[in-house]
Amino acid sequence: MADVRLTYIGGPSLLVEFGGLRLLTDPTFDPAGTDYPTNLYTLHKKQSPAVGPDDVGKIDAILLSHDHHFDNLDNSGREFLARAGIVLTTEAGVGRLGGNAKALTLWSEIKLGSITIIGTPARHGPPHADRGPVVGFVLKSEDSDKVIYLSGDTVWYKGLAEIKNRFDVAVAFLFMGAACVPEVGPDHLTFTAEEGVEFARMFSDARVVPVHYEGWAHFVESRPEIDKAFKCAAFDDRLLWLDAGKPTVLRL
Repeated sequence: MADVRLTYIGGPSLLVEFGGLRLLTDPTFDPAGTDYPTNLYTLHKKQSPAVGPDDVGKIDAILLSHDHHFDNLDNSGREFLARAGIVLTTEAGVGRLGGNAKALTLWSEIKLGSITIIGTPARHGPPHADRGPVVGFVLKSEDSDKVIYLSGDTVWYKGLAEIKNRFDVAVAFLFMGAACVPEVGPDHLTFTAEEGVEFARMFSDARVVPVHYEGWAHFVESRPEIDKAFKCAAFDDRLLWLDAGKPTVLRL
């Protein structure tokens, strides 16, 4: 059996200590109240990180689902990238970031110590309004056939079913909140609560850990909506909520 130690930093940022490695997802360390204007819209950050960049410690790899949206890589998070041993992200992201960034394409693998990291499908919105390339991640230890899944910014769609065909997912970190930016369209761009239930129904052995459901103004749903949907489906015992800044140890 394999243990994993988790520290939820806030938003999409999660410290995963697994198999002797320290991995960080989508680093966002800017303070609450920061605005991120673009030509089409402005994102507004409402919540500061529970752990600052100087308190995170050594990071072996950053798992960056995508680099082109500020709520997944803010200004301080971008500065933090150089501190990591490697940044695994999309091919497009590598082209923009350079430096220590390396592409992880669909189903490609990279071995770091005793952990294999595998790129998984993701679609950032509906087919007609996909907001650009995103990669999800599976983490597999030599000590267990069970894996950790990190969705990145994706909606629920049939492409994710292939993950079940390939892996035994013990715990799934779903980027939720039903993110919606009206200036680019009415569609949600990340998991809704109901889509989280659909995921739980298909991945019937997985614990579901919501992340990236709070802290930004463009989230349409948050914990109450997720709790309600899972309770109505009788899946509430499958949900695991992490307290920001407080380490939690799980056994796969």
